[in-house]
Amino acid sequence: MQTPIADFVKSYADKKNCRMHMPGHKGAFFLGCESYDITEVFGADALYEADGIISQSEKNASELFGTKRTVYSTEGSSQCIRAMLYLAVNYKKTSEKPYILAGRNVHKSFLYAASLLDFDIVWLWPDEMHSLCSCKISPEQIQKEISVRNQKPAAVYLTCPDYLGGQLDLKAIADICHKNDTLLVVDNAHGAYLHFLNEKNHPMDLGADLCCDSVHKTLPVLTGGAYLHINKNADDFFVDNVKQAMALFGSTSPSYLILSSLDLCNRYLACYYNHRLSETVDTLESIRENLINNGWCIEQTDPLKITIKSPDGMTGNSIAQMLRTKGIECEYSDSKYVVLMITPENTRKELEKLVEILGINESRYREDENLQPIKCKQAVSVREAMFAKQELVFVDNSVGRICGVPTVGCPPAIPIVVSGEIIDDTAVDMFKYYGIKEVSVIK
Repeated sequence: MQTPIADFVKSYADKKNCRMHMPGHKGAFFLGCESYDITEVFGADALYEADGIISQSEKNASELFGTKRTVYSTEGSSQCIRAMLYLAVNYKKTSEKPYILAGRNVHKSFLYAASLLDFDIVWLWPDEMHSLCSCKISPEQIQKEISVRNQKPAAVYLTCPDYLGGQLDLKAIADICHKNDTLLVVDNAHGAYLHFLNEKNHPMDLGADLCCDSVHKTLPVLTGGAYLHINKNADDFFVDNVKQAMALFGSTSPSYLILSSLDLCNRYLACYYNHRLSETVDTLESIRENLINNGWCIEQTDPLKITIKSPDGMTGNSIAQMLRTKGIECEYSDSKYVVLMITPENTRKELEKLVEILGINESRYREDENLQPIKCKQAVSVREAMFAKQELVFVDNSVGRICGVPTVGCPPAIPIVVSGEIIDDTAVDMFKYYGIKEVSVIK
């Protein structure tokens, strides 16, 4: 597969031109990558008006994923999420204010999009809630929510896989969305690799209309590299307007280092990846089995995650700290879980080291406790709350106050209380459960 962006950037660097253009380092050595860090010089194309090397590279990605169109982001899935929601709410405009039917475990960039685009949200809640990160929504729940409303949602919006690796029945959900003449939009930030499994499990393969992949999370791409995919059966509206949507929320100075890494990733996926991924998935199955045999509780996840539930006397944070002292840094931990993200770039030796460090667990596991869903009353819209004057208060003093900008770290960047909701005692308990001491409220 051709790599037009990476080839152009290398060729430009090799010429050692006198750089009387941006960026200011002029290709001089500071970090070591500066000679490849260019701007939109002649021949380099332009991300949001692509008709040259970027357009060619994006077409390569589209062919790899079997989409109608795939476009690049150098600002992660956050940019793609805003663009997808812009497309969704503008696809079939009516006189009524649009709303999105969304799983509650959204990334906070979803709320930022709601504040900018000013759509309403109807939340989907799981029947059982064991973590802020998970939201096990069934196809039947979605059908029920759509059926009880006179107005159809502009889209159903779901996060799959979720931060703990949980997956949903996207194929059945896509069928329900399409029977009800609405879109399925998926935050697939953690699942770019799913298209390359022996049994393809990517949202584009399962019927989603739009989805985003944070490519840098699971594929060998620099941080910030992401895809926005449009399904091969989608209306031409999405293809015609996707670049405008991306430009609306993106910088006019995209990183050519990130674009080059996305470009090179295409060749890697086309030539080497399937076999390496298959080997890694098989190895991880063996590693999980070893951990289970050693007494650890391993959650059911997407194939490239190991999510360990903490036993009595431990927390996910304490397990993560123990691993850290032995040279293993995890992706995420909280009081209950520790999450490790694996790719073919991890070696078998590293995975065996994980098993060795964890050793035998002799502590007991209690039955999963149900967390109380935080169904706070919405007092003002997300947009009003986001743009209002804010102040930080201690969580103990926040009851009765209206949540402003969501106070949540990344990872997992999932809001406990949504902007515009009135904070109650249940929310305060959840803030404390996740170690949040202060929250932003409307002043």
